[in-house]
Amino acid sequence: MSGEGPTGGRTVGGGTMAHLFRRSMDLLYIVCSLTAGISMVLISAVIPYSVYTRYILNQAASWPEPMAILLTIVLTFFGAAVCYRDSLHMRVRFFVGLMPPAVQGICGVLSELLVAAVALFMMKYGWGLCVATWNSSIDAFPELSVGVTYLPIPIGGAISLLFVVERLTIGGPPEAANPHIGEVMVE
Repeated sequence: MSGEGPTGGRTVGGGTMAHLFRRSMDLLYIVCSLTAGISMVLISAVIPYSVYTRYILNQAASWPEPMAILLTIVLTFFGAAVCYRDSLHMRVRFFVGLMPPAVQGICGVLSELLVAAVALFMMKYGWGLCVATWNSSIDAFPELSVGVTYLPIPIGGAISLLFVVERLTIGGPPEAANPHIGEVMVE
């Protein structure tokens, strides 16, 4: 079967499989962005409340600090997947840029495979952590399983792995249009 791209031109519901996969990854990206953003906003609300109850009311609430820690876990692993997809993660490109284009391509694929290995590690050992702590509870939230609180680790790993598969099969997402590119700031 011949066709363009990794899907061989096969179509699903009027669009190519690559288009469907890209749209799915775009939706997953939005969900992750919203999840990380909401977590950050909640952390920003919980911490001042904790300070208020401790220093103004002189009656420290027991739940804000554990909640902020749990929200930080969510922010970290969903936010990391978002940053990876946007290529906002930390990387050193100087030496790779000095290499011939063919070697640069090999380094790019190797880099993606290393990210996939880390994602698989997060999935395997994050899930193991969830299972090992499933029957434990948090003092501040006795009805909440510790294992549930660690679920963002394997889920974030799985999402990162999907984003790696996206890059390796159909390429990274297109650059977002930035309306400020080319503008000169005048003060």
